[in-house]
Amino acid sequence: MTTTAVDTPSPSAENHTPMMRQYLGIKAQYPDMLLFYRMGDFYELFHDDAEKAARLLGITLTKRGASNGEPIRMAGVPYHAAEQYLAKLAKLGEAVAICEQIGDPAKSKGPVERQVTRILTPGTLTDSALLDDTRDNLLVAISAGEGIVGLARINLAAGQLVLTEVAPGLLAQELERISPAELLLADGYQHPSIEALKCPKKRLAPWQFDLDSATQLLTQQFNTHDLAGFGCADLTQAISAAGALLDYVRHTQRSSLPHINALSVEQSGEYIQFDAASRRNLEIDQTLRGESAPTLYSLLNTCRTAMGARLLRQWLHHPLRDHAAIQARLEAVAALLHGDALQAPRRLLNNIGDIERITARVALKSARPRDLSGLRDSLQQLPELQQSLAGLPSALLQQAMVLLQPPAEVTSLLAAAIRPEPSSVLREGGVIADGYDAELDELRGIQTNCGEFLLKFEAEERARTGLANLKVEYNSVHGFYIEISRAQAEHAPAEYRRRQTLKNAERFITPELKTFEDKVLSANERALAREKALYDALLDALAPYIQALQANAHAVAQLDVIATFAERAQALNYVQPEFTAEAGIQITAGRHPVVEQLAQPFIANDVQLTPYRQLLLITGPNMGGKSTYMRQTALIVLLAHCGCFVPAKAARIGQVDRIFTRIGASDDLAGGRSTFMVEMTETANILHNATEHSLVLLDEIGRGTSTFDGLSLAWAVARQLLERNRSYTLFATHYFELTRLVEDFKQAANVHLDAVEHGNGIVFLHAVQEGPASQSYGLQVAQLAGIPRSVVNAAKRKLVQLEQQNIQAGPQSDMFSQQAAAEPQVEVSPALAELERLDPDDLTPKQALEALYKLRALLQGSH
Repeated sequence: MTTTAVDTPSPSAENHTPMMRQYLGIKAQYPDMLLFYRMGDFYELFHDDAEKAARLLGITLTKRGASNGEPIRMAGVPYHAAEQYLAKLAKLGEAVAICEQIGDPAKSKGPVERQVTRILTPGTLTDSALLDDTRDNLLVAISAGEGIVGLARINLAAGQLVLTEVAPGLLAQELERISPAELLLADGYQHPSIEALKCPKKRLAPWQFDLDSATQLLTQQFNTHDLAGFGCADLTQAISAAGALLDYVRHTQRSSLPHINALSVEQSGEYIQFDAASRRNLEIDQTLRGESAPTLYSLLNTCRTAMGARLLRQWLHHPLRDHAAIQARLEAVAALLHGDALQAPRRLLNNIGDIERITARVALKSARPRDLSGLRDSLQQLPELQQSLAGLPSALLQQAMVLLQPPAEVTSLLAAAIRPEPSSVLREGGVIADGYDAELDELRGIQTNCGEFLLKFEAEERARTGLANLKVEYNSVHGFYIEISRAQAEHAPAEYRRRQTLKNAERFITPELKTFEDKVLSANERALAREKALYDALLDALAPYIQALQANAHAVAQLDVIATFAERAQALNYVQPEFTAEAGIQITAGRHPVVEQLAQPFIANDVQLTPYRQLLLITGPNMGGKSTYMRQTALIVLLAHCGCFVPAKAARIGQVDRIFTRIGASDDLAGGRSTFMVEMTETANILHNATEHSLVLLDEIGRGTSTFDGLSLAWAVARQLLERNRSYTLFATHYFELTRLVEDFKQAANVHLDAVEHGNGIVFLHAVQEGPASQSYGLQVAQLAGIPRSVVNAAKRKLVQLEQQNIQAGPQSDMFSQQAAAEPQVEVSPALAELERLDPDDLTPKQALEALYKLRALLQGSH
């Protein structure tokens, strides 16, 4: 759909100026977007848009002139610097309509004709300046039916359209996994996960999700009779979402989207599933504080290309379940680790640009000159990259080698058409290579020979007129001219026509010089016009090769990630995991990939989970390493399913379908949920969905309520996991009473992380050992945290009292009331009370001696 200028004023706009009538007519079609209205060398914004842009961009808000009796509020940004402002607006989630001048000012009566040529929304960005090189930018649409939610997502910068359907209860985890840049949904549709999602949301009319219209739109896009060949014919809600999505993208791009030439269907069973909380707890690419490092992704990302960096992130969020596909990746990593096979691919990948996103911009006709030179230079590297993989014993690498074959026509065309170092923008010229087009070469020749003509003309005029100081020069305002000093101006020949008078000189033009000026200036304009026509034709000539270039891009990205896995395995001492049909997870000397880089030396630990040892009760002190031990187990399983080597001496892994984590304390105040409520909600999700193939990590269940409530809940949760879910479970707890579960359930085992007291401190051993811990060391950890010594000492006394008495089961508040009643029966001598009050570290020698005499007197008095 094309938006043209609207010059007919509405009745309410009769008193506006012609330009403002045009602006208001266009703005009315984009009420929810900022309109960048081109005026000369600036994009201007008016009225409410101007105020909003001034606030968001930090630019000046002014008032200029009047229309309809009101001052016109204005704010603007320079045309040549617009990208940096657009990038800022994109990050803020704002949509922008770009309105360009398409008419000729010299021929226009009234305002120059304008139209919106492109629309930028957070989910439809393709310009390199507006995108994060390491992250896919995804636009997602949702269509909900009875008991099912259809999702369609498009990566416009890569040309990928993906469909899936999930149960409404799984929508939150899907949105967390996909992490959309923008969300499309029908008016009136509500879901708790949508309100919590932090991305711009666009509401569309329900009719835009019509199934028949969507099917027709998709078949037209792919030029097929129906959608059966894509395996999505029965995914009616996903198809409806895809139709709305495709229509929205076409509207914003003003294009038929030739690089969207197929769709894929994603089945939930393809990947190991994570709920939203588990994904956050494992800190895959974002810490719990919202930072990008230190995370698993920041540790692994040594990719040489932007395409590889994006694919690495995608693989980490989509660990495979198909052991054959995983094994193919692992074999490829192993092949690159043989001898020096890794060196050449890594070196060559350094010189390859972002073929994927450049190809999308070629398809959308928005590619810039340096995109094409970058594409040319990248394609020229591919044959050597192919050769570096020759003979390697990996089916995946051999497949990549075939797909790395660049289209010869594209390589030769770009080499012939584009200069080695073209200008950054087409309007400046200097993009098309010399020798590519005879007409362009001729026009450039006229400009190139201009200097020779002027020197010759100047010499001839000096000789003819006898004016030795005569100069022939040029500037962009006045064009070519002859300059003579004021003193000699009266001797100028009669055919000289005065062009400009200066303080000390006069400037003239002659018919011959004017003829040359017209020829040169027209040659420049004609050369720029010719260059633009050749460039547009070049983009058209590249269109048939879009699919081949996409295949090149995918092969490069896949090779980059595999090579990165190999480099990380080599640098970090990772081993190849083994997958088995037997149930269980067995890890020998496993390590946490991120923590081991931050804490040296790192103590490696084993994990043994089998159908006969399916739940490990983990006890030990705070800061002893329980959470690290649990997380490292999940991360090793995740890495293995991505096809990456793992931080361990050995890893043998059976079928895993999901990973659940309930770790850490957090609340949801905005949602009205306390820390304990969040804990119970996440635990309920685990109990309802974990299977015998799931890995479950639970940390301190029940700590948000009274001791006996919490203990009872923890016991019941552990029993449920053992009896019904039968999941592989790591269950960390401070409730030592739970360690007795092993007496009732042979599938449970106790392990602990130990610590030893040293002087007044504590040393954490971080080594996992069989059996329950002997104590929790809570008071020692409190002392390490800086709790005042007097408080720690009081806690020690209370602990002795509690341990000496049999506390009856009851609310936690009763525990201390019972002890309060018992406390008067404990008689403490005056000397002992005084001794407990003293802190030897705070006493001077004299004060210590005085205290000693006082204690002796108190003892004698008590007898």
